[in-house]
Amino acid sequence: MQQQGGEILIISTLIIAIIVAFLVILFAVFQRRKNQLLKEKSEEKKRYERELAETQIEIREETLRNISWELHDNIGQLLTLAKIQLQNVGSENLDEISDTITKSLNEIRSLSKLINPEFIKNITLKEALQLEVERFNRLQFIQASLQIQGEEKELNQKHGIILFRILQEFFSNTIKHARGSKLEVYLGFGVEILTIKAIDNGVGFNMEEIQKKGIGLENMKTRAKLINATINLESKPNIGTELNIYYYF
Repeated sequence: MQQQGGEILIISTLIIAIIVAFLVILFAVFQRRKNQLLKEKSEEKKRYERELAETQIEIREETLRNISWELHDNIGQLLTLAKIQLQNVGSENLDEISDTITKSLNEIRSLSKLINPEFIKNITLKEALQLEVERFNRLQFIQASLQIQGEEKELNQKHGIILFRILQEFFSNTIKHARGSKLEVYLGFGVEILTIKAIDNGVGFNMEEIQKKGIGLENMKTRAKLINATINLESKPNIGTELNIYYYF
């Protein structure tokens, strides 16, 4: 009887030891997994902040390039024209001179907004896109339009910066390479999702080739992923290109 009791005690002790060991291992695995998740979250946050900083720098550089070009080519030409008109001033061309100077002043006012740090810092995605569209039309780069659908919602400011940079890359490719005559941009505000479309009627390209070489496309997708957005790019030679962005609030 004592022997049987001893065996029960030993078995019970072993079971308890196994259970304790299992719990210790389970806790260790859980703790390791927790630490791994915290590490991944920390690294993801660093990647996000790094990407945001790079995006802001790229937007500033693009803005400064645009300002430099407009000052040199556009406003410079307008003021040169005004100077020539003033040298040949007469009652018949006073209206032309006034019109040229007015255009120059309007261009300078538009540029002054972009130079203002507070304006850039606080501008919304819709406002930034509207400025781009107005600039394209004003400089006759391309016939551009912006349409807003649904009730506008406030976006995370940092997310808006990244979305704008993705679109800015598309616009740049459209104007520099696509040789299109029309650019259409849509913002569709839903309950939980913002759908953004940018469509041009340019020369397009072969999707298989761009996917092989598409560093720019991968860069767009990486940035989109950081802000819980997805991207779909479709293009056909001689038809045009369409960029779709789906951002989840």
